[in-house]
Amino acid sequence: LRRAIVSHSIARRWPMNSGRTIFAQIMDYLPTYEFRQCVERYAGNYKVKSFSCWDQFLSMAFAQLTYRESLRDIQACLRAAKQKTYHMGIRGKISRNTLAHANQTRDWRIYADFAQVLIGKARQLYAKDSFGVVLKQTTYALDATTIDLCLSLFPWATFRKNKGAVKLHTLLDLKGNIPTIAFITSGSVHEVNILDKLPVEAGAIYIMDRGYLDYARLYKIHQSAAYFVTRAKSNARYDRCYYRKINRTTGLRSDQIVTLHGYYARKDYPERLRRIAYYDETQDKSLVFLTNNFKLPALTITEIYRKRWQIELFFKWIKQHLRIKAFYGTSENTVKTQIWIAISVYVLVAIIKKELNLEQSLYTILQIISVTLFEKIPLLQALTDAEIMEENTETNNQLNLFN
Repeated sequence: LRRAIVSHSIARRWPMNSGRTIFAQIMDYLPTYEFRQCVERYAGNYKVKSFSCWDQFLSMAFAQLTYRESLRDIQACLRAAKQKTYHMGIRGKISRNTLAHANQTRDWRIYADFAQVLIGKARQLYAKDSFGVVLKQTTYALDATTIDLCLSLFPWATFRKNKGAVKLHTLLDLKGNIPTIAFITSGSVHEVNILDKLPVEAGAIYIMDRGYLDYARLYKIHQSAAYFVTRAKSNARYDRCYYRKINRTTGLRSDQIVTLHGYYARKDYPERLRRIAYYDETQDKSLVFLTNNFKLPALTITEIYRKRWQIELFFKWIKQHLRIKAFYGTSENTVKTQIWIAISVYVLVAIIKKELNLEQSLYTILQIISVTLFEKIPLLQALTDAEIMEENTETNNQLNLFN
């Protein structure tokens, strides 16, 4: 009865969605005007007769949402639903060769810029969310993940002597876990070089691991009136200026104000730093942090660094649930296009989750969408009905297999 009432109320509130596929309703959340601006910026539709950049984006988004394995797979699925593709917004003829050519020749920056548009919208929606630590400043986690490739098929993706790879360098806003900036490079590019390209936001906090410990680059962040929290290297040497009082029962071992020891280290970072030592009982591990923030409590600094794990979960999530480990082509443009569209799909699902006030995880939403793309029911109804069925399953008196 509850399910019938909810379905009826949703149908009354969204009569305009009647007869439209779930896929078309999802794409309604995309700002088409901004997409056209991105296309015009790089002349994406120059001399294109039938298969536009919008058709390319929709086809690739369909592949991400339904976990297609190859271009032939995309072609077979969309041609099987030929009568519905027009209503999905795809006007051009779906062909494996046409899609491969589009991915190879149309500038990947079209989709990188469009992803930034979606990211800006998502960040506004998640601006008031909490990530577990109450802070006024915006807090970012910076890290990179490596996507292994075959060097003989991707010769441009240099990594090691007999191995190819690309690196996805990402700056993650911890409010909502939204990737704000991403750089795609070959695997041979070291993580610390991304700090040279990173636009620094004054007042923000940047969390990084030891791979980004470069005193000269960290000093540039300090000069930009921003803060950083990172791990100290075990062989680093310091001159202690003075100690701060701590409560050792919290796991803190020391809170010191220090300067770097050594001519070159002090030349790269001439000002004082804060060094915090912490013992993690759960992992039986001693950790030492460096930061240029002297105002926050020492325990808050340790908790901020703990939240850096969110970016590891983000990388794990997109590798498991989006198509960024197997590519639909071997050119650099194709790989970057696919990754940026995958990021756009991730952010789009995050936007829908917030706009519709859904409690399900992004994983659950993606799973529901993947099997209902061609259904002609309101999107919220599809997601709400699935939630009700899940609740009913949990209250079932019968024993669940594999429970």
